[in-house]
Amino acid sequence: MLPAVLCALLGCTDSAPPAPPSSATVTVPAITRAPATTAPPAATTAARAQPQISPDPTRLADDLVADERTLRDPSAPESALVAAARRQQAAYRAIGRHPDWDAITRPRIPPELLKIYDLNVDARRQLNVLTEVKDTLPAWRIVAPAPADTLLAHYREAEAASGVGWNYLAAINLIESRFGSIEGLSTAGAQGPMQFLPSTFEAYGNGGDIRSPRDSIMAAGRHLAANGFAEDRDQAIFRYNNSDHYVRAVNDYAAVLAADPAAFVGYYRWDVYYRTAAGDVLLPIGYESTSPILVEEYLAEHPQ
Repeated sequence: MLPAVLCALLGCTDSAPPAPPSSATVTVPAITRAPATTAPPAATTAARAQPQISPDPTRLADDLVADERTLRDPSAPESALVAAARRQQAAYRAIGRHPDWDAITRPRIPPELLKIYDLNVDARRQLNVLTEVKDTLPAWRIVAPAPADTLLAHYREAEAASGVGWNYLAAINLIESRFGSIEGLSTAGAQGPMQFLPSTFEAYGNGGDIRSPRDSIMAAGRHLAANGFAEDRDQAIFRYNNSDHYVRAVNDYAAVLAADPAAFVGYYRWDVYYRTAAGDVLLPIGYESTSPILVEEYLAEHPQ
């Protein structure tokens, strides 16, 4: 299990389930989907670049604290929330790559944010272990996720039906497809916002649509419940994706959401990144490739 890029971002749910209960083409417009063209568009039409973060770990930690506080400010405008979330994500990715910075960054985090910080850094490091570094970008389409309120309603509905906490479903949705932003088959054939194999979804989907956010989230709740989530949460998550690192990352993000539901505001606004031999590459909303494309070819037209 855990093939390239871990079945989209990290999932597959390809373990055998128990009986269920009764030439590349690339398009990168600004926001909307567009038909694939025969060549990548010019970088001037291209997607937004990665947010600028400080290479100095002291400054990076201080900026991260400011962004965490912005994300918890109910009066913050949408533009500030988006900018703070994008920098927050980039900061955690950078800190995740640099355990040698820990003695500098961690002491600068205030006590009220330290638990959140530790969980986010650990989640990133667990996922780094699992994510294969590639020299090509994937045959994916990146789209805007369903509205945040809609997703939260689906998690709550699935929680009420299955007993699986909404925060665990959200954590899995975040890891698997960045809340449904990633459209495309994994190397194992998993698909949809919660990355099910069709055979597994048939067992738990109740006749729904594997690509539907609601249907896939409800199916994930059934899958986890059928695998004993109430008695052994970690084992149930492991059955979703057979990796202890995956289990730990899900638990980390779920713990952040349980401790501070407002953290969803930040996660929801995160970008899609792909780990490559040239470093992290941001795949913006509107990215579309019909087959893998060399990283160097993409970056030549879409500098980060």
